[in-house]
Amino acid sequence: MRFVQLDTPRPISKIGLGTWQFGSREWGYGADYEHRAADIVRRALDLGVTLFDTAELYGFGRSERILGAALRPLQHDASGAAPRPGAVVGDQRDKVVVASKIFPVLPVASVVQQRAVASAARLGVRQIDLYQVHQPNPVVADTTTMRGMRALQDVGLVGEVGVSNYSLRRWQFAEAALGRRVLSNQVRYSMIDRKPEDDLIPYAEQAGRIVIAYSPLAQGFLSGRYDAKNPPSGAVRRANPYFLPENLERGAALIDTLRQVAEAHDATPSQIALAYLLRHPNVVAIPGASSVEQMERNAAAAEIDLADDQYAALRDAAHRFRPVTGLAAAAKLIRNRMGK
Repeated sequence: MRFVQLDTPRPISKIGLGTWQFGSREWGYGADYEHRAADIVRRALDLGVTLFDTAELYGFGRSERILGAALRPLQHDASGAAPRPGAVVGDQRDKVVVASKIFPVLPVASVVQQRAVASAARLGVRQIDLYQVHQPNPVVADTTTMRGMRALQDVGLVGEVGVSNYSLRRWQFAEAALGRRVLSNQVRYSMIDRKPEDDLIPYAEQAGRIVIAYSPLAQGFLSGRYDAKNPPSGAVRRANPYFLPENLERGAALIDTLRQVAEAHDATPSQIALAYLLRHPNVVAIPGASSVEQMERNAAAAEIDLADDQYAALRDAAHRFRPVTGLAAAAKLIRNRMGK
């Protein structure tokens, strides 16, 4: 596994594990997924993955509890004594970066502190290694939110502070309000959602920060598993305009390019789509995984080195993809749901 080359208390793997699906029924993974989740976490640890990302919003706390439970069976004390809370097998806890997010409804300082305590309890950890603001609040300024974050850092309940879905300007303002680095900005970033390349990624590289890419496979659009004749199932993907039949048709050329590069590396289109993002030194990706095998494939993507011409071909194919978006896409989604 490869890691971001930054001064952080624990190494941050280029591939992490996103756990939105843990405890969320809308993905349609089945009732046994909670048990599979534990196997996925353990295999991720075996593969050198250190970053595990969750949020209090995911499954309304269930994701945090499932992730915490997946780590707890690995706990032990070398002397044979009862395990201490939050200790992962051997020295693994020194390597694991547990990240969670506060959903910013009235994120004033006191509420931020209360929600962090609740998240840590669900996770079963003494410290949340990376605590992030899930969304920018349009009314509450980051000055009060970051005052709560600073207090959490001062007492040791939070290690690093991060934000999510922030513009570059607001990220920088949050950092000024904290008076310390805001290590990361977690944003939607994939080959078909490339806006972070304009300003967030250059800033991260210049300032020694991290962009955490969520939905790095565009919810599976870039996997090559779907086309206009084989659309995805599940409520989340059906609500995504990228999976409109017209967009699946428009994306065929991009998927073909992914397949061609994948063949040259004996890889899958998904692995190449991840390798495209990871070529940026200050980007990490947190794809989800529905199985141990998918976790293994995701982790292997960190070892793929794209040649310059391959990267250029992928970039050009991504730029040529012009999906139907906005109001036009919304209208088509409504018509599809109404069966018209």
